[in-house]
Amino acid sequence: MARTDPPRLDFRSDTRTLPDARMRAATAAADVGDDVYGDDPTVALLEARVAELLGTGAALLTPTSTMANLLAPLAAAGAPGSHAPGPHAPRLVVGADTHMAFLEADGLRRFTGAELLTVPQRPGGLPDLAAVEALLATGGGRPTVVCLENTSMLHSGNALDAGATRTLADLAHRHGAHVHLDGARLANAAVALGVRPAELAEPADSVTFSVSKGLGAPVGGLLCGTPEYIARARELRAALGGAMHQAGVVAAPALVALERLPELAADHATAAALAAGLAGLPGVEVMRAPHPTNMVMARAAGLTAEECAARLAALGVRVLPLPGGFVRFAVHRAHDMIGVRAAVRALAAVAAGAPGARTTTEGDLPGREFSTTSTEEA
Repeated sequence: MARTDPPRLDFRSDTRTLPDARMRAATAAADVGDDVYGDDPTVALLEARVAELLGTGAALLTPTSTMANLLAPLAAAGAPGSHAPGPHAPRLVVGADTHMAFLEADGLRRFTGAELLTVPQRPGGLPDLAAVEALLATGGGRPTVVCLENTSMLHSGNALDAGATRTLADLAHRHGAHVHLDGARLANAAVALGVRPAELAEPADSVTFSVSKGLGAPVGGLLCGTPEYIARARELRAALGGAMHQAGVVAAPALVALERLPELAADHATAAALAAGLAGLPGVEVMRAPHPTNMVMARAAGLTAEECAARLAALGVRVLPLPGGFVRFAVHRAHDMIGVRAAVRALAAVAAGAPGARTTTEGDLPGREFSTTSTEEA
């Protein structure tokens, strides 16, 4: 009997990729040691290759990019033991619409003692420079970390070019601040802009890089920086319980994932087709990014993001509800044009059944009302 179930399409995140046969084979055959003792050869190879890819002196494998972002300000504040909550705890200047502000804020405050200072962002995702400078001018001698996200997820996954990052970094460095780039999707940004990842990472002092989003590895993020900086981060990782023993079984599929960086262009093309299809639907608004990547954000008139996501789920299409009424489609290597057409049909049906149009404005983007208690890497 033919199946009549709706298609099961998961667009919630590009973390939803599954390891393929080659990755599983790499895991099974991995040459392992003990990374706690620093002698796992596969981990060492992964860290060396990511450091080379980003043009940094060293890299550190962490279980998640969230942990890498947690280690970043701690290591920037000084040697282990110097970052206890108090008058010398780091200040973090972060864009209000970034992962670090709305998904990781509670952990950063709790475990670093940091004061999070949010600033508005320009339409493409770059933090407002005047707001950043005003905060830097009132530092009072405390270590300050200025954070930037690339790609900028809540700004429809926009890729920020190296010039934008350098402008922010130059401002921060004039005030003696450390610049941390949350580049979990930096590979997507580099492919979208047609540049090397190292070019986008160069202005920053530290960089987070994920292998478990669009690149498709099952787990892992890396914190990158100078050898001295990474040595501090390595000690801090152990204190936080992030050191792993035979971690080569994790690093091996990540090495496979690094080889697939150029394939992200196919995800971007699929996302562009999805955006075009959704933009043509009555009652649907699609957010446009100057340099689009694999994210498509849309909203249906008359529906909250939660209502839209629930109705799409009933039709077999899973998306992530976000602030401002938008839902996010994160395109990854498991999606194709068949899935795109199914997703467009599903949102067409949802929009057609909406109770009535609501007024929308182009600048209704936000993030500040998003829960800060989630630890899921979106």
